[in-house]
Amino acid sequence: MTKTIRFLSAGLGLVLFGATAAAAQDWKPLPSDQRCPSKWGATDERGSANHMKPETVLRAVKLIRTGEVIELGRVLSASMPFVGTRRFDVHLKRTVMNPESNRRGSNEELVVSEIGQVGTQFDGFAHQTHLNSWYNCQKVDENTERNGFKKFGIHNVGALFTRGVLIDVAALKGIDLLPTSYNITPDDLQQALAKSNQKLMPGDTVIIRTGWSKLMGKENQRYGTQNPGIGIAAGQWLVAQNPIMVASDTCCVEVRPSEAGHNLPVHAMMLIQHGVYLLENLVLEKLAAAGATEFAFIVQPLKIKGGTGSAVAPIAVR
Repeated sequence: MTKTIRFLSAGLGLVLFGATAAAAQDWKPLPSDQRCPSKWGATDERGSANHMKPETVLRAVKLIRTGEVIELGRVLSASMPFVGTRRFDVHLKRTVMNPESNRRGSNEELVVSEIGQVGTQFDGFAHQTHLNSWYNCQKVDENTERNGFKKFGIHNVGALFTRGVLIDVAALKGIDLLPTSYNITPDDLQQALAKSNQKLMPGDTVIIRTGWSKLMGKENQRYGTQNPGIGIAAGQWLVAQNPIMVASDTCCVEVRPSEAGHNLPVHAMMLIQHGVYLLENLVLEKLAAAGATEFAFIVQPLKIKGGTGSAVAPIAVR
């Protein structure tokens, strides 16, 4: 490749994707007296789940026309990417062979894992803090027990049945994978929605496709440290649409490394300040291939008492 061609290629990349450094913004949680109480009251623990009402569930049901079920959860295994000391180990147990004439045997497994923050995972409000404060300014040190948090336990979330909307940013750009650390902008989200003729409504689950689920289990280091995702500006735009959840096919939903001077600011924005759930590590290739941009979306975290999150196996139904 000549220098001229390399220059033109680099220039085309800037036209298509923009310079992520130029998109960097500043953000930090508002002081307690400005962000609390939440719009659902000082004692609220459900946050954006309050958007789910019988009428929103029925609206999602009406999107089911063919009965097709598309699984969006990653298989849990030791080959997944992990952060820090997280792990997932399965040890099989051949427990017994009974002596009766039918000779019934039994098998079990011992799973050694951080079950709340591995695989396709649902982030609850106890997962993230600003200093000693959670969503709705509840104090962490006042609600901590050895066997789980007294506030915001993931067991309280329950089943969520919503309208799901796929925002396929990779398809918008005409590529399989968004570039490393690409900062998804509000314009990207709005253009992808316009391309699929969709509009967001309060109580939606917003699912953002980058194409990076192809790397999980194959290029784990790259997948888990340098992924594309929404930046601060896109996070602020999404919050204004009043979703129940924001989800993606990356480890963190938001761009990594974080914008200069920040550490996962969208996590803080969604979970701490606004009470919006996050859903990470989805498998979206089949959903995208089906051309499904609007569907019924169903997920329920495991009832881990006092837990911060849960491995989940969500589905889209259309």
